[in-house]
Amino acid sequence: MLKPGKTYEEIYQNFKWEIPEYYNIGEDICDKWATQRHRLALIYRDQDGKEQKYTFWELKNLSNQLANVLSANGIMKGDRVGILLPQCPETLISHISIYKLGGIAVPLFILFGPQALEYRLGNSQAKGVITDRVNLPKILEIRDSLPNLKIIMVVNSEGIESVLDFWGSIEKASRYFTLVSTKAEDPALIIYTSGTTGPPKGALHAHRVLLGHLPGVEFPHNLFPKEGDFFWTPADWAWIGGLIDVLFPSLHHGVPVLAYRATKFDSEEAFYLIAKYGIRNSFMPATALNMMRQVENPKERYDYKMRSIGSGGETLGEGLLEWGKEIMGLEINEFYGLTECNLVVGNCAEVMKPIRGSMGKAIPGHMVEIINANGEVLKSGEYGEIAVKSPDPVMFLGYWGNPEATKGKFIGDWLRTGDMGKKDKNGHFWFVGREDDVIESGAYRIGPGEVEDCLMRHKAVALAAVVGVPDKIRGEIVKAFIVPKEGVEVNKALEDELKQFVKTKLEAYAYPREIEFVRDLPRTTTGKIMRKELRKMDMERKAEGKS
Repeated sequence: MLKPGKTYEEIYQNFKWEIPEYYNIGEDICDKWATQRHRLALIYRDQDGKEQKYTFWELKNLSNQLANVLSANGIMKGDRVGILLPQCPETLISHISIYKLGGIAVPLFILFGPQALEYRLGNSQAKGVITDRVNLPKILEIRDSLPNLKIIMVVNSEGIESVLDFWGSIEKASRYFTLVSTKAEDPALIIYTSGTTGPPKGALHAHRVLLGHLPGVEFPHNLFPKEGDFFWTPADWAWIGGLIDVLFPSLHHGVPVLAYRATKFDSEEAFYLIAKYGIRNSFMPATALNMMRQVENPKERYDYKMRSIGSGGETLGEGLLEWGKEIMGLEINEFYGLTECNLVVGNCAEVMKPIRGSMGKAIPGHMVEIINANGEVLKSGEYGEIAVKSPDPVMFLGYWGNPEATKGKFIGDWLRTGDMGKKDKNGHFWFVGREDDVIESGAYRIGPGEVEDCLMRHKAVALAAVVGVPDKIRGEIVKAFIVPKEGVEVNKALEDELKQFVKTKLEAYAYPREIEFVRDLPRTTTGKIMRKELRKMDMERKAEGKS
């Protein structure tokens, strides 16, 4: 836990890792609080608005029962178990149980199709999978192609043969379970990358990954936890952002979490939930914040008072940060990380003045620099690749079954993020873009995030994404894909207006020389814009003569 300090420098310099030899995530986020029998851990709200509350004591008993069931059905230390469930109590209980018996959890997103599930369950050689009736058909469709899959457990499996019933099995099991001893370095979970630059790779994390995450959660959430804190995120628990940026750290600190995720994010509903439950802390992706930004007069209609909002994965931009201060009453703290090594750079408005456009400084406990292709640390202001020095407790053990890819992720002691940026003389990091997202137009390097932020401030724009497309003269030019706000008339006049807007608000050379209006933008399942798909779309349409 971060020690209090008046300045960033005090906190960073005084921080020391305390990683025990033996450590288990399941015990940490559940059992250690269970002696306080009535301590609230989770409030679950279903799609119909019905609520269920769970204490740490109840979660301990239920997870012990499930661990006994899984053990009785052959799940042993080191076995992989997929969890194909939404934000719900069964998801949390499954995670705790798998860790307690020394297994390896494989979180799976419920919007994955059969092919995506087949790849991940097959690649991880999962021995079991826990799911529900809605998602079961996808598992049954691929079952014959998964020879390692021995157990299928289903929430509410009434009438379904050859599967284990989640709650029915738990009810018959003992509440007493002997925790399997695990070291902090033992593997705990596999989280698959989004696969935007190739086949998904399974990032294998050790139990220590939760301890490694703690400074990166506490810092951007203004020295979390504080009295009265209550966490919620619309991000799915199948991803590192929802699972280890929110759920696990909150429970580690004994802070309750709201479990609710709609099929489709609704910005009005988000304000309603924040007000109804008194949510004080949230991880909100930039896309969700931009949607909430469209809500009219929320302060007049909802009674909310949040303490912290952290956001990462996409550049926030000046307009969104100003909205955060005016409407949410706080400074949105931007942070940075990746599935393989998460939450290593961030802002903390409580101890440092956020510099607009910067991702922040190195989170206490992490050594982050800008390096060149030879792994040499660059000087302040020089452009290069963001890298994190190993060893580091938040860093992955490697890609599951892929030692070559693991080796390629490092250069010397530096983990290469694949993200380009720079670090100023005061230690602030500035994100420029993915290595293949940076637009090189003539003599200029243009980061897509800055242009997107500029476009988002125009009254006609709901969403914007920018990519570089081939040009015979400049090598590349900026092209913008724009989702207009409802009711906006799309025409040549609007296109010219947007170009001029960027010219005058940003830099003349950075304006989009091409603009295409679209109904939606392709995104990964975590909500990040898939610029690779936009470049592909541009090439295909130009080949067809449509653009």
